[in-house]
Amino acid sequence: MSLIRAADQGLTGCHCCGLLARCTGGECRCPRCGSPLHLRLPNSLARTWACLLTAVILYVPANTLPVMITHYLGKDLSATILSGVVLFIEHGDWPLALIIFVASVLVPLFKMLSLGYLLVSVHRHSTIHLRERTVLYRATELIGRWSMVDVFVVAVLAALVQMGNLASIFPGAGATAFAGVVVLTMSAAQTFDPRLIWDAQAQLGVGTVDDDD
Repeated sequence: MSLIRAADQGLTGCHCCGLLARCTGGECRCPRCGSPLHLRLPNSLARTWACLLTAVILYVPANTLPVMITHYLGKDLSATILSGVVLFIEHGDWPLALIIFVASVLVPLFKMLSLGYLLVSVHRHSTIHLRERTVLYRATELIGRWSMVDVFVVAVLAALVQMGNLASIFPGAGATAFAGVVVLTMSAAQTFDPRLIWDAQAQLGVGTVDDDD
């Protein structure tokens, strides 16, 4: 049994307000909010790959370069994300160390691996685990913003702690790279069109969502 898609009926969801509207070709706009409508996001895979690969490259300096430089009594002390986690553990602040490790190390890594898996599966026209892959995409898109916790902490401290040679805090190159990773992974999630996950099933005329390739 062939799978009937909304796109086959000239229907598409608005990316801005979520309204299901008709778009049969050419330049279409949402009748409710006026946003452009697309049956599929233009160049979705290419744009997502570009953002993802750049984020992977920046992930290395983000974790090896100092994210924060502290100038205290004439001495400069630099800290990376992992050294900050270790410092909190040594002082007994396990909950805070766990939050920073999960939000700043595991979450960006999870997002990059998830997006890479989704991209490869779409390129392979895979028809297995369609619902699970859609849920994975939604989870990846949802948790992306929480990786900004380190960037916010460094920004607040750099703005508040400015006491000359006594004590001053400055953002390091690692903070810039890490911010780039977060922004690029969020952009990759936004440019990826999850409807592409289901297109392979429709093209093969598969009627169930659990069929193998």
